[in-house]
Amino acid sequence: MPVAVGATNLFFSKDTKVYLEQGSNIWEIPVLNGYTFSQATNTSEVTLAEMADSAGTSRRGRKIFTDSYAPAEWSFSTYARPFLVTGTPNRMRAVEEALWANFIAPNAYTAATPAWTTGVTIGATALDFNFSGSNRVALGTYNLYFVLGASNASSANYGVDGDTTIYKITGAVANEVTMSFDIDGIATLAWSGMGGSLTEVTSFNAGAAITQGVALTSNFIRNRLTQMSAVSSVSGSSKTYAITLTGGSITMNNGITFLTPDTIGRVNQPLGHVTGTRSVSGNFTAYMDEKTNGSIELFEDLSLATNTITNAFALDFYVGGKAAGDAPVGPGLQFKIPQAHLSLPSFDIGDVIAVDVAFNALPSSVSATDEVSKISYVGI
Repeated sequence: MPVAVGATNLFFSKDTKVYLEQGSNIWEIPVLNGYTFSQATNTSEVTLAEMADSAGTSRRGRKIFTDSYAPAEWSFSTYARPFLVTGTPNRMRAVEEALWANFIAPNAYTAATPAWTTGVTIGATALDFNFSGSNRVALGTYNLYFVLGASNASSANYGVDGDTTIYKITGAVANEVTMSFDIDGIATLAWSGMGGSLTEVTSFNAGAAITQGVALTSNFIRNRLTQMSAVSSVSGSSKTYAITLTGGSITMNNGITFLTPDTIGRVNQPLGHVTGTRSVSGNFTAYMDEKTNGSIELFEDLSLATNTITNAFALDFYVGGKAAGDAPVGPGLQFKIPQAHLSLPSFDIGDVIAVDVAFNALPSSVSATDEVSKISYVGI
């Protein structure tokens, strides 16, 4: 809530609400404390370097020119929150699905169906995302609104009712998302990206925003229940490794850069983004143990695979726990990685000795899009 100090209002980060606008659709995106947004300028400096004149003086001044605006940058974290919408038929949804849909492809949403155009399956038992439409030079863009002091507003028609300040990032795109397995935490996704411009706007009407699942308390995922399955033939025969995790993370990056012209005599504006190399990487940690197909055996198999240039492990992360078959427990989230190249584990010497294994997910071919074949949400 803004605090009045004379004619000055102070805004606190916990009073902020974030909204994603794409076309005629608006979603409320509940974010955690620690969000950021900013935009910088690109400048060039001209200096003089001359010897002394007959009077022993030398000019030492400089000039600075603003060449262009850098792309706006933003970051925030959300919880992974699946939920079931009952009806005919039932539909599995997620509070943050608009972020995922535009991270994996240039997507558009039809509210009446509901459906996304590419790479998203809204099913009765799971909400699935894949990268089948990600081999594109540009991904989905949208506008992000950061409404400061939103909890003090009397309605969602911000700027008209209530004491708020509203910042808008136009043409925003998500470049990276990281899922960390904090053993005592709640499943959290750290998003970051860029946009064309950051401006203050006088009003924003979020009265028609999609808020399904936002108020639920039963759709948070507990990391401590997470399980991992690792299958490989690196030892010479197919083997399923029994690894009990103590932590880890998965990071997906679109390699996005923004294009900005360099015309002299004016302050150039970013035009738009282009995608680069798509990368999926991460790590997992586990205690060293001597059980059959455990972490020590994984280390031995990797260290002995001297003739394997690229090892291939099928990794499945079941965040929140594993149900029967190939599905997470609800509420839960699955990352299915068909082919991961594992680095030789490093040792973490503590009270209990552990190993840390880094991996890089690889597509089945350089033109394929199956580094992560499925990201699957299951609600209660």
